[in-house]
Amino acid sequence: MKAKLTVNIDKELILRARVCAHSRGVSLSQLIESALRQVVVAERTSSFSERWRGKFRPARRRDDLSRRLAQKHL
Repeated sequence: MKAKLTVNIDKELILRARVCAHSRGVSLSQLIESALRQVVVAERTSSFSERWRGKFRPARRRDDLSRRLAQKHL
């Protein structure tokens, strides 16, 4: 279901957005809805680090190189 929304946008931006919408063959409303949809989806999608945080465990190696790397990076 669609709903009306009133927003205040800089006049120059509106003009540029209309040109952009026209070049894409869509209405200004469709262009704005598409941009808002991208923002919402991007915020809902977790980043790689968020998905894998806490999943990796350090290797249980005893050699000197592994010990020095662990000290430096963990």
